[in-house]
Amino acid sequence: MYLCGRLSPPFFSLFLQGKRYADKGPVFEALFEWCTVGGLDEMSNFEKKYGKYAVRNLSLMLIMCYVVGYVISLINQDFLYYLTLNPYAIIHGQVWRLFTWIVVPPSSLDPFTIIMLLFYYNIGTSLERTWGTYRYNVYLFSGILFTILGSFVWLGYYYLNGGGSISTVVVREVFQQYSRLFNTYYINMSIFLAFAATFPDVQVLLMFLIPVKVKWMGVLYGLVLLYDFIFVPSMEIRIAIVSSLLNFIIFFFRSRNHIHMSPRQVKRRVEFRQDIRRASKVTKHKCAVCGQTEDDDPDLEFRFCSKCNGNYEYCQAHLFTHTHVK
Repeated sequence: MYLCGRLSPPFFSLFLQGKRYADKGPVFEALFEWCTVGGLDEMSNFEKKYGKYAVRNLSLMLIMCYVVGYVISLINQDFLYYLTLNPYAIIHGQVWRLFTWIVVPPSSLDPFTIIMLLFYYNIGTSLERTWGTYRYNVYLFSGILFTILGSFVWLGYYYLNGGGSISTVVVREVFQQYSRLFNTYYINMSIFLAFAATFPDVQVLLMFLIPVKVKWMGVLYGLVLLYDFIFVPSMEIRIAIVSSLLNFIIFFFRSRNHIHMSPRQVKRRVEFRQDIRRASKVTKHKCAVCGQTEDDDPDLEFRFCSKCNGNYEYCQAHLFTHTHVK
């Protein structure tokens, strides 16, 4: 059987050097603005309303789902086939598969897999602290949603290419066999690619020995994915790759103009935009003498002077001491 786990990343022993970048202070807090700079301003109102429902430590929860899957595989390997993202089974009533496929491990359990899961936990947590819980949730859940939609695209493609004329037993076997291609492997890859795009100059230790910048690892993984998409003679694989990585593709193209900016550059851009907003903000009241507004002191009272020629407004300190404008 052709399992997506065959594509386990070729470099297992990857660890971040030093402290996580997301913990280094206010400079990196500016990277919260990354998605906004990339064109995600339209999500801000939605975020204000529903951001409180964002799930914290989502990477840890994903790994715990894998733990459940590995326990199930040790008890009964065949039972995992009742949990996979099988669109044919879903439209025939097995709707639980829309959720349970997340617990299906993308590869077999071995020491290298444990190392990779720890690595993905590290980079996922760093992204969550950098982007914010809400936007990391959006990124990860959109990858999950696109994968589900991709599985139904596969179902439609199969039927459009004559699958409907095949016996029901054969169709059921085909979808049962290949449904494990639609797992979280490529979603994990999208997390790594997003990390490489956000922190291109972070170094990882290749085979515990060779320091390599993560951007080159991202380029290498991208080339591997491109090779599989072009040369692997399987439309199922191609659909799985595109659907699972669509969240990264959207992120990359929306952020491509800012993706190589350093955190300090992003911070300066954020501060500049905040200064512009403050300077252009219109207030209801402003003293014609000292320039104070209700933003400077909410307890200030303002009055118009009836002896001045025009609409001149003054605060309490200058209402009776100003020179009248004639």
